[in-house]
Amino acid sequence: MTDYQQVSRPFLPPYLLERIASGGSPRLRECAQHTLLADQRFRARTAAPHSPKRSSQRGVPARFVHSARQQQELPGQLVRREGDEADSGDAAIDEAYHGLGATYRYFWETHGRHSIDDRGMALRATVHFGRDYENAFWDGTQMVFGDGDGELFNRFTIALDIIAHELTHGVIQHEADLVYANQAGALNESLSDVFGSLVKQYRMGQRVEEADWLIGEGLFTERVEGRALRSMADPGSAYDDPLLGRDPQPGHMRDFVETQEDNGGVHINSGIPNRAFHLLAMTLGGHAWDVAGPLWYATLLDERLEPESDFMAFAALTLDNAAQRHGQGGREWLAVRDAWRGVGVAVTR
Repeated sequence: MTDYQQVSRPFLPPYLLERIASGGSPRLRECAQHTLLADQRFRARTAAPHSPKRSSQRGVPARFVHSARQQQELPGQLVRREGDEADSGDAAIDEAYHGLGATYRYFWETHGRHSIDDRGMALRATVHFGRDYENAFWDGTQMVFGDGDGELFNRFTIALDIIAHELTHGVIQHEADLVYANQAGALNESLSDVFGSLVKQYRMGQRVEEADWLIGEGLFTERVEGRALRSMADPGSAYDDPLLGRDPQPGHMRDFVETQEDNGGVHINSGIPNRAFHLLAMTLGGHAWDVAGPLWYATLLDERLEPESDFMAFAALTLDNAAQRHGQGGREWLAVRDAWRGVGVAVTR
């Protein structure tokens, strides 16, 4: 059996790359094939050659951005580090640096979390990974970003929620360590989308009705018929493109996808808990990081959340945490219950 705990967490689902590898132009097929091969190569990478010095001061991050210079060696050459105030002029380097900082600030200012492991772990990122590499991933120790192919995908640092999504995989790794397969894996992906969106909303100061609730907006070039890679508000509507196909995410359990691909559909069925969070946030109104975000974060840290927890188990814990924080039967508790019922997860507590 595959050891799902030892795989990297790629942002772009493999089924998209496989469609490009089989139906794109000769250049796009080559880019997708090389990306799939690189993803397989780094699936079991679990340790960096050395770890940069962590931050000893709570509230202050330790950021290190490297460049692979179109090679596939990690971490690459150090090109920007904590305290370098001036932008480098390289968009990928500067977006990665600021994205790491925005993600740290959200978790620190909202949840009091001191980096990925809550102990000041250095935030390391490598940009310009590979040539025309069409993905980004968390490898268990650091972030890695490709430049895209320039035809379908822009650089993978272009969207803050991509950076925050992948760093959240690190937070999950240090807390719940949800198995990256089936419903637990879909929860893993969904939590990364939730906090990716929250980081973006927090940075922009957006209320729930102002947010776009899109994941990866800006990643697609103008050649792609789509707004983003995923929509938390309306799963299945993010893109519908002749080459990439149609967004396969369901937003309700009646449409749950049974598949052996994509580690049991982790990037597909994550649309269901994504929509549950969106329903909750919209019901509560205001800023999603005030009530809805802390409830999901408390559940992520809940010691009762097990590595193989499914949607029902996670939903029950969110409801219990809502009762502990806001009182059973109160407005917040009812909003959590109804959000899960709205996606076909009928929590009975």
